[in-house]
Amino acid sequence: MDAISRPKSLTELVTESLRARIIAGDFELGSQLSEARLAKDLQVSRTPVREAVNRLEMEGLLTVEPQRGSFVFNLDPNELAKLCDARTCLETTALADAIDTDAEGLHKALSDCVSRMEKVRKAGDDSGYLALDTEFHQLFFDFANNRFLNDAYQTIAQKMAALRNRLGRHPDHMTKSFAEHQSITQSVGARDTDEALATLRMHIDRKEGSYWNVATSSPE
Repeated sequence: MDAISRPKSLTELVTESLRARIIAGDFELGSQLSEARLAKDLQVSRTPVREAVNRLEMEGLLTVEPQRGSFVFNLDPNELAKLCDARTCLETTALADAIDTDAEGLHKALSDCVSRMEKVRKAGDDSGYLALDTEFHQLFFDFANNRFLNDAYQTIAQKMAALRNRLGRHPDHMTKSFAEHQSITQSVGARDTDEALATLRMHIDRKEGSYWNVATSSPE
């Protein structure tokens, strides 16, 4: 028998809507959100909005301060550096495991992703490119033989997607990003794990230029 699909609750729908808007960059990092305004915009009561805020706080996309309100997450330079360190640890481990487990399948998937990246870049679709950037890095975990690595990665994956949509649109950064995705893919195809990991570390750990400056600035 086919399982009966359960309609999503209003809280789930509001959570998905707010999560998507945070990740897409509709709200500035560190900006305050008004539950009343959100409820009005979404044409719902404040209860599902409040419950959605609580869920997104648990995901790290929002912070709730007593007597002050709800704020989109923000990172100071030290926190961003630590997030980069966590990404490096998780992604390099997953990439090495994925190459060891199914290098051929990983290379095919990465190549397809890079091909689609090239198409959206030519079309000037920055949002499409950044969505594929998120997909590219997730592939390491999809092909790694360790579900616990993926579970750990999901605790920061949405926050990283949100950062990409705010910080990754600078032309110089995007050009470097695409070239490094190509390089990683080529190294995987050549079964050159050391080179793939070296490029990935550089790709994640770039703490200078427009990306870093925008990431660590405070909202107006």
